[in-house]
Amino acid sequence: MRHVKIYTGALLAAGLIAGTAACGSSSGGTSGSGPSKTAQPAAAGEQQQRQGGAEIATVRGRQIAVHRRKGDGAAWKTLSSPNEMGATRVFLVDARDGDWLKVLLPVRPNGSTGWVKASDVKLTSTTRRVEIAPKVFTFTVFDGDKVLRTGKVATGEGGTPTPAGRFYFTELVQPPNPNGAYGAYAFGLSGFSPTLQTFAGGPGQLAVHGTNQASALGSKVSHGCVRVSNDDITWMAKNLAIGTPVVVKE
Repeated sequence: MRHVKIYTGALLAAGLIAGTAACGSSSGGTSGSGPSKTAQPAAAGEQQQRQGGAEIATVRGRQIAVHRRKGDGAAWKTLSSPNEMGATRVFLVDARDGDWLKVLLPVRPNGSTGWVKASDVKLTSTTRRVEIAPKVFTFTVFDGDKVLRTGKVATGEGGTPTPAGRFYFTELVQPPNPNGAYGAYAFGLSGFSPTLQTFAGGPGQLAVHGTNQASALGSKVSHGCVRVSNDDITWMAKNLAIGTPVVVKE
């Protein structure tokens, strides 16, 4: 079993649940309410994940400088840690070059990358990844080439689709009511809705979360988030680390 830290700040939980792009039903579903508990070149990086795992970079200090190119003197962005949701900031490593790491960034546009100094992060690794296939409404969790778990998903509909791309888990939230609209747990994703710049006061961040409407799995019903059964999200919360790669297929 993987030990995943479940954050306990109410602001983190409220922020993720209120601000994720897709957690409510686009046909009139509810959004979360009340305080909550908050429970790893692109092609080269994806190939590495398939062959032997992925590296996760956890920020050591209270902020980190991100550069457009390795060795740049001035920072392109400075990101805080904890992140805006209150969770320790992590990145998915895309490539290494000496003392520099190219990382996937949790910013718009989706798929953005930047360079950080290896000395500014702590590196861990995972051989696990999640692949989501919207066309057939399924997810598969792999450990290397071994399938660990599969199940049904619900995805974004109409003008609020679930975008394809390579993402990773950024935080884990435990809603106050496991039988509510967000289910037992919600993992924040590093990506954002391509059509919603804001949602319920948040930045339109995507998530993978449980649901109290299992009958909707296998269909397009959300604002962009990926819904799975409560059994499946609970298994993920126990077995997948923050930073685990998540690939949403075309």
